[in-house]
Amino acid sequence: MMPNRYLARGLLLALLFAVSAPARAHIGPPFPIIENQKVGPCVIALWTHPDIGTGAFYVMVNPQPGSDVCGNLKVKIGVEPENHRLPEVFYNAERDDVRGEIQYKTFADFDRDEWWRVHLVIESSEGNGEAFSRVEATPTVMGRFGLVFFLLPFLAVAFLWYRGVSKVRKRRKKQVQEVQAPGT
Repeated sequence: MMPNRYLARGLLLALLFAVSAPARAHIGPPFPIIENQKVGPCVIALWTHPDIGTGAFYVMVNPQPGSDVCGNLKVKIGVEPENHRLPEVFYNAERDDVRGEIQYKTFADFDRDEWWRVHLVIESSEGNGEAFSRVEATPTVMGRFGLVFFLLPFLAVAFLWYRGVSKVRKRRKKQVQEVQAPGT
């Protein structure tokens, strides 16, 4: 009986290693791809959350020291696969005042898990500027089934704990019955 238990555990462990894949996808909050870079009349930071389907871009704008941010500032984000299989597409960013900071936000379409060229364009009456970066578009976890999938290990531990506690209770109950039975 013991060798079968070890065989089952070994097969389960082998299955887990065979099914596992490298964790490449970005899961979590946006991350910076450009930080504190002078672009035209501003100092910008560009953050992104590049999910396949629709990816988000956030441009935080700060004025140059001793000046203000121009009121007619326009921000565009262009994306293009690095292999040039699609032409560059620009998306106009909308101003979004967040906690007293000037931020622009837009969403871009990513159709594949690959590296994309990101082109930031700033236009204003005080001057224009460009910046470039790159980002890898990554798949979303699993949509609405992600929670269930990631909950499975916790449910397995709870099941094993319950099973172990049940076996201990049965064993103790059996021992109590054996102790009581000979005396009657």
